[in-house]
Amino acid sequence: LVNVEKSKAEIYKTTKGATHSIYQKLRDANTPGLVLFSSGSTGKSKAAVHDFSFLLNKFKVRKQQKRILAFLLFDHIGGINTLLYTLSNGGCLVTTHDRTPERIAEIIDRYKVQILPTSPTFLNLLLLRNVFEKHSLSTLETITYGTEVMSESTLQRVHQKLPMVKLQQTYGLSEVGILRSQSEANDSLWVRIGGEGFETRVVDDLLEIKAESAMLGYLNAPSPFTDDGWFKTGDAVEVKGDYFKILGRKSEIINVGGEKVYPAEVESLILSLDGVEDVIVSGEKNPILGNIVVARVCLKSPEDQSKFKIRLRKYLSSKCEAFKIPQKIVVSDRVLHSARFKKLRNMGDKQI
Repeated sequence: LVNVEKSKAEIYKTTKGATHSIYQKLRDANTPGLVLFSSGSTGKSKAAVHDFSFLLNKFKVRKQQKRILAFLLFDHIGGINTLLYTLSNGGCLVTTHDRTPERIAEIIDRYKVQILPTSPTFLNLLLLRNVFEKHSLSTLETITYGTEVMSESTLQRVHQKLPMVKLQQTYGLSEVGILRSQSEANDSLWVRIGGEGFETRVVDDLLEIKAESAMLGYLNAPSPFTDDGWFKTGDAVEVKGDYFKILGRKSEIINVGGEKVYPAEVESLILSLDGVEDVIVSGEKNPILGNIVVARVCLKSPEDQSKFKIRLRKYLSSKCEAFKIPQKIVVSDRVLHSARFKKLRNMGDKQI
């Protein structure tokens, strides 16, 4: 363990040992390992153990040399992917401790960043802080976004602000690695995923993946693989030819009287309403309907809550079916995203 305090570094042994059977498998194979922890934004964080050599294989083929901002941290599969891609192609990796929208925009301009890997939540923050009006971002060629479902309204607004920038949806999981991806268009949520070493299939409207780079297993949870080696992602999808549209996690789908409500769809509509800064849509148990839709909303400026709720419901009544309209609206002044800039979907009412 390394303890860094100012300019001093100390290395010392802990009393804990790595005795898990998966670690022993790595030792027997004399191969490097990597442990990745899931964000835990929808439940308990899981520790996925990889044979690191399989994750490294995709970087053997040289690609473009770019200046890339290390926005996703290195405890995240996306951050590891950014680091390895940049180094393997002789690019320049730009790092920062400050990941506020204003600072990120300043860094892009100052260091001529070409690629920004980020999350939909952070892109929404860039829009809210009007950074596109304050900074040129003229060197930016590509924005890759992933880690959570993208709001269609957010994607379209970013495309309008940066029409010359390629907007590419990515798809990856701590358990299988990052798949190659190609968005149908800059303002489209349809994406083609897969590539060498990956297979995809859809079972009961849920995406499953078989990957050469799949993890060996969890340290703290049962194996999530099927008997024939497919990983159940839990992501509900629509299919159009070779393209998928990621609708959200199966565990997040809200069943209202037998009707399915996908939180990301309702969130996208609410985010398009004037005065809304951020929103999380979730379900709440109801003895009559099974569940009702709940919206936790952050506003850009103070507003009479009763009037806002009436305004929101009236707006949604012309945009979607009645069963998708939130029966409960909570106006919050709390941040609705984690330090990884992902929506905190497991927030309870007591936390708001």
